[in-house]
Amino acid sequence: MTVRNQRKMAGIPRGVISRLPVYYRYLSGLSQAQEKISSAELGKALSMTAAQIRSDLSYFGSFGLHGYGYRVDQLKQAIAEILGLDRTYQLVLVGAGNLGRALATYRNFRHRGFIIGAIFDNDPQIIGQELAGVQVQSIDNLEDYLRTNACDIAVICTPREASQAICDRLVGAGVKAIWNFSPIHLQVPDDVIVEHIHLTDSLLQLSFQLRQRSR
Repeated sequence: MTVRNQRKMAGIPRGVISRLPVYYRYLSGLSQAQEKISSAELGKALSMTAAQIRSDLSYFGSFGLHGYGYRVDQLKQAIAEILGLDRTYQLVLVGAGNLGRALATYRNFRHRGFIIGAIFDNDPQIIGQELAGVQVQSIDNLEDYLRTNACDIAVICTPREASQAICDRLVGAGVKAIWNFSPIHLQVPDDVIVEHIHLTDSLLQLSFQLRQRSR
């Protein structure tokens, strides 16, 4: 099984990228006694076609054997490497409201190698509190912290009116990847990656599908 050099992976469709974590999560949940799985079995479990599975994986190299399928452990490890799960990432979280607290205390992030090293807020009643072993700092300390500490990903959980300004401060301090939970589409330079997570959008899509079924 070979995985292509990451430098040759430009231009991969976003849909393919979005499905990789789905494959990884499913493979991680399989019994250790299951040694192999076919593209047909994987597709059926995930409501996809075998051809879709094979097409997605083909962007990253050669996987599986004809007539045998995939070794579960090898495929899981290969996808983990493609997703960058073979290292740890340092995160800062800005906004310690309800959503920020939920993210800060979600243990699976640390288990996957995503370590929240600092949390910031502007509410005097929240500053100084401890979330999952990390003390909430004043947002005034943001740039000082980033000057002396590594930050691979910044998580924004601030209200709409503050989000772009916070984003600008993070980018100005050198942050190159942002996980945005605020309800606006952030504007960033071309060399900064942003993943927008709009929770309401998912709920509205579900509402749309229910409406279509009821017609």
